[in-house]
Amino acid sequence: MNKTLIFASLGVFLLVSGPNAEARVKPGHAQKGIASYYHDSLHGRKTASGAIYNKNIPSAAHKTLPLGSKVRVTDTKTGKSIVVKVNDRGPFVKGRIIDLSRSAARELGMIRKGLARVEVEVLSVPKSRGS
Repeated sequence: MNKTLIFASLGVFLLVSGPNAEARVKPGHAQKGIASYYHDSLHGRKTASGAIYNKNIPSAAHKTLPLGSKVRVTDTKTGKSIVVKVNDRGPFVKGRIIDLSRSAARELGMIRKGLARVEVEVLSVPKSRGS
């Protein structure tokens, strides 16, 4: 692979995943896809926000939403929903849009099946540091 292609690919990645991409998200934005939940072995580890992951507190990981965003996650099959705060990055498995803490997954009733088809609706995003 030549250097030009590498830098072009990096540029596209930064455009799609950089901080400016996060700033465009507004309350009401919704996304549908597959949710999973954190393995218990991650309990007690530091998240991307600096908070310690607690499997007993509703929280979530999302690839691009600003850390601190609050989202409503609704199981599209059952209609059950929960509001969680995004405090980590992930999931890093193709096709998944959000990772939930164990307590959030339990609330949605997805512990046994491990995955659920969900809608993620942004309720609030933290104010940017520059405003």
